[in-house]
Amino acid sequence: REKPVVLCVISIYFCGLLQGGVNDEITLTAYITIALLEIPLPVTHSAVRNALFCLETAANEKENHVYTKALMAYAFALAGKEEKRKALLSSLEKEAVKKDGSVHWQRPGKEPEVDLPYYHYRAPSAEVEMTAYVLLAHLTTQPAPSQEELSSASLIAKWISGQQNANGGFSSTQVSCFLPPCDLTL
Repeated sequence: REKPVVLCVISIYFCGLLQGGVNDEITLTAYITIALLEIPLPVTHSAVRNALFCLETAANEKENHVYTKALMAYAFALAGKEEKRKALLSSLEKEAVKKDGSVHWQRPGKEPEVDLPYYHYRAPSAEVEMTAYVLLAHLTTQPAPSQEELSSASLIAKWISGQQNANGGFSSTQVSCFLPPCDLTL
């Protein structure tokens, strides 16, 4: 006797905040490619291969948003595409904010931080997310990250750890998006 299987179909009401405020096909493709590669599907799988082709084409565009570049750099790192990963990291390095012995990335047109006594500014979660993707792109390389990449990664990790709240967590963009519940019966 077979058990009934109820397939879960999740309707995602896509939220711009989930994408670091960037709402385009390339950013979504990068998210999906990362998810597929983390499963892990091989880079030879048709869905992954097609997505990587799309990302490689988009990576050549100069007007990519910094958040999208961070996602693509991590996707290429997972796929083992070192030249593309390094090119994007080099481009991202030019947009990095270096302050107080740490490195991070922020969205273009962001208002400057307010320096107030007894107040520690915490960056919006989209900036923590994109900086974390750059950190992952630095550390996800074969055979292992170079000493230079480890040095860069430590400056990025310093900034990320400074964004933690009093409970050790981070603010989240995910709470404002609605994902319907899923009943999965196997």
